[in-house]
Amino acid sequence: MQSPDTNYSYFCPCPRGLEAALAEELNEIAQHAGPAANLKVHNQVPGGVHCSGTLLAAYQMNLHSRIASRVLLRMGHGSYKNENDIYDLTLAQAWEDWFKVSHTIRVDLTAVKSPLRSLEFSTLKIKDAICDRFLDQFKLRPSVNTRTPDMRIAGFVDAHNFTVYLDTSGEALFKRGWREETGDAPLRENLAAGLLRTAGWKPGVPLFDPMCGSGTILAEAAQIIAGVPPGARRRFAFEKFSNFDADAWFAIKGDFKPNPIPTTPTLFGSDISGDMVELTRKNLVRAGVHFEVPLKQIEAQEIKPPVDAEGKPLVGIILTNPPYGERIGVRGDRALPTEELFAQFFSAFSSTLKQRFAGWSVFLFSADLGLPKLMRLKEARKTPFFNGALECRLFRFDMVAGYNRREEAKPVSRDSED
Repeated sequence: MQSPDTNYSYFCPCPRGLEAALAEELNEIAQHAGPAANLKVHNQVPGGVHCSGTLLAAYQMNLHSRIASRVLLRMGHGSYKNENDIYDLTLAQAWEDWFKVSHTIRVDLTAVKSPLRSLEFSTLKIKDAICDRFLDQFKLRPSVNTRTPDMRIAGFVDAHNFTVYLDTSGEALFKRGWREETGDAPLRENLAAGLLRTAGWKPGVPLFDPMCGSGTILAEAAQIIAGVPPGARRRFAFEKFSNFDADAWFAIKGDFKPNPIPTTPTLFGSDISGDMVELTRKNLVRAGVHFEVPLKQIEAQEIKPPVDAEGKPLVGIILTNPPYGERIGVRGDRALPTEELFAQFFSAFSSTLKQRFAGWSVFLFSADLGLPKLMRLKEARKTPFFNGALECRLFRFDMVAGYNRREEAKPVSRDSED
């Protein structure tokens, strides 16, 4: 059995485009994790961040990371030429030190520029190697459960090397444990958290989501304000490990202290759909948010800046994931084609921002790379992201006083091509 001081290599995958934000977040976790975790952040690669530390580091990252998709513990790494090499490397790992034969397993394999002809066959070889390891020692083999496995094993192959990981997370980390209902195309929680960090939002800065959908961005921001760790309401695979240190885990979970409840609202949301507003309200409650987040049912092109306790308009950040198709047309002219509705909507929304939101920084997350043209605005910045396989941009527009007057005097230049 491993020593509590043993250091392991970890890989934390994340949505593409959030590698730098994740590395920054993991460094912050490392500062508070204490010497026993020995968490050190190493290099960023496309799709994730490599780091190292003791098992306590895995506990800390799973509990506190808002951006990572999983925390994978490296079991073995080496070169390969064919599926038999993958089998041999997997067979050589001491899986029995980590989990019991009674635990169910699932194997997933990811490949980049691999010469392997069949990923399905290679995945089967990894599964066979783990089962054969147990069979050799205990005359029993673990069962496969692809839906709700106790243990997930992740393989990764590139052109020359194979790495096999034991997943310490279980369910993906964006599943915070509070969401029951979503809209048609919900933003994943870890992507929402990454967008908040990329936008530079911090607690105390007014944040407005005028197309809030099921409320993912607001729920992430609210939990950050409340000081609630993203993993506080869920279970993890490492809790089933043979070497799980329950006392250390409960000490880590009990170590955080919620922040004082804010006395005045700084988070605001609205949506064209009353059902979505009500769903956001329910999701905030499920997420453990015990302070006021004012929500309105209103069309995005009709919004006004929220006000403080004295009725003065606030200045802050708008961050939103604009909807597509049906939600834009909820109250639109159903006879118009979607493209025309889309153009009309963003033209009107842009006018509202320019006329009413001077001083605000506006961040729109969209897969439509031509969004600045629809808005008739030049973006101050555009940050590339991937929402799954979908290439997206986080566009930043800075609303300055007198925008409309300048726009009338001088046309905005055409958006540069990516």
